[in-house]
Amino acid sequence: MGTVSHFLALTAIITGVYELVFFTITALLRFDKLTDFAGSTNFILLSIVTLVSKGDWHFRQVILTLLVVIWSLRFGLFLVMRILQWGEDRRLDVIRSTFWKLAVFWTFQAVWVWSVSLPVTVVNASDSHPSIQAVDIVGWIMWAVGFSVEATADQQKLLFKNSTQNRGKWCNVGLWKVSRHPNYFGELLLWWGIFVSSTPVLEGAEWLVIFGPLFLTLLLLFVSGIPLLEESADKKFGNKADYRFYKKTTSPLIPLPTFLYEKLPAWFKVVFLFEFPLYSRNLPQDEMLNWYRKTKSQASKEVKAG
Repeated sequence: MGTVSHFLALTAIITGVYELVFFTITALLRFDKLTDFAGSTNFILLSIVTLVSKGDWHFRQVILTLLVVIWSLRFGLFLVMRILQWGEDRRLDVIRSTFWKLAVFWTFQAVWVWSVSLPVTVVNASDSHPSIQAVDIVGWIMWAVGFSVEATADQQKLLFKNSTQNRGKWCNVGLWKVSRHPNYFGELLLWWGIFVSSTPVLEGAEWLVIFGPLFLTLLLLFVSGIPLLEESADKKFGNKADYRFYKKTTSPLIPLPTFLYEKLPAWFKVVFLFEFPLYSRNLPQDEMLNWYRKTKSQASKEVKAG
């Protein structure tokens, strides 16, 4: 555990210094196009430094480090491209306007990077190197599926928003037909996959690295992920019956066919599919939604009859 503790301290220092440098640039120059770059590249830095510092590379260490680097490069390039095309994230305007709020935001980002990197940090620091097991393969498959889903969803939304025909509309194409946030589903799945593939190495207190994917899950479900996006979309499109129908029949996270999701009981959606009331607190009453559902049903019957 001594070596692991040393690596945990090392990665905490690296993360703090790295984020502080970019925070200083942002605060002094009022230039907030480096946030996403700093976050994604910090993951690369931590994974490579911990792998190289240990000195004895094993297959599991190399694979997990490679998976983190691949995800970070793709995610970072996508975010940089997005901010260059669409500009800064307006949801964060209030944070940028105040120095201390900006400092808290960057501190939060540092905690995000360090904690989510914990499974890879511990694997790279560990002296335990059991042979590859079935659970490793399961974790790698989870990562591959999650990575594919996140990359596909990001690209679909990028193409959708870049089309002039879709201005003023919400994205409901491809994976976004079966999940309101398929990119988050992919991100959670791949990081839980990395945790799963790290478990053959974990001993005793090292199991606390589960805090990494748990922290990410709570962050996306309750803080800066789905709640902010749902609130923003509700304010823009909440008066549109077809948007409310989409929201009513589309899973918030886990991709599911809409005909199946709509029929599931409300308690099941809350407990197992993360359809929390806070995601709809800004929507008006459902009279318009009921009218739209009846109209859509009637139109469908007429098409079949014709």
